[in-house]
Amino acid sequence: MKILVVAGPPSAGKTAVIRQVIRQIGGRVPVAYLKIDVVRAFEDEELREEFGIPTKKVYSGDVCPDHVGIMVMRDAIAWAGEEGADLLIVESAGLCLRCSPYTTDALGVVVLSAVSGTHAPLKMGPMIALADAAVVTRIDLVSQAEKEVFRERIREVAPEIEIVETNAVQGTGMRYLVRRIEETPDAADPDAITLRGVPPLGVCTVCVGKKEIGWQHHFGVVRRLEDAEYFYRGD
Repeated sequence: MKILVVAGPPSAGKTAVIRQVIRQIGGRVPVAYLKIDVVRAFEDEELREEFGIPTKKVYSGDVCPDHVGIMVMRDAIAWAGEEGADLLIVESAGLCLRCSPYTTDALGVVVLSAVSGTHAPLKMGPMIALADAAVVTRIDLVSQAEKEVFRERIREVAPEIEIVETNAVQGTGMRYLVRRIEETPDAADPDAITLRGVPPLGVCTVCVGKKEIGWQHHFGVVRRLEDAEYFYRGD
């Protein structure tokens, strides 16, 4: 089975890209789809109704959606196998700019909107840096100069990344992504699959429930405002 993990900020067009992938590849390859979100999601229902594919969704609630994605990935692979899928598509919530949901033995795709601003790629961190391909949507709404600047900003973060530019609603340019998916090797034994990036180095006291404001009330990685332009960077 091939695994495709799709990440990207909210409203970038992740589901529109996935819809085009299923439309172009689904007739040849059985597909299963997993949506991971925080509170509500409807994409699984829409794709199941439109394409008749098996779908699931998981709500992360009060924990990180990338954390949830890793927790359920092994079960998702087993479920997709039981459904007879040759391609498992996992769509992340796309909220965390510190982590990334990509795993080894999967094709990691980040979806970015061209109208999000030319500096947006520089704010995405591991979501771009650890991806195999970047799909830039809504290219019909920006100028050629803006497209070129946006592309260079992506390459500042990940110089070797493949870039696909598309109007995802119409599917222009998507054949390049479909070809990349078809060339991706099948995943190995789930026991050999790991998270691709390095997780955060510690759990902060806010994460474990402390609500007081100010560094004086916390422990671990703490900084004062005047010392915290770049709060913390691990080795």
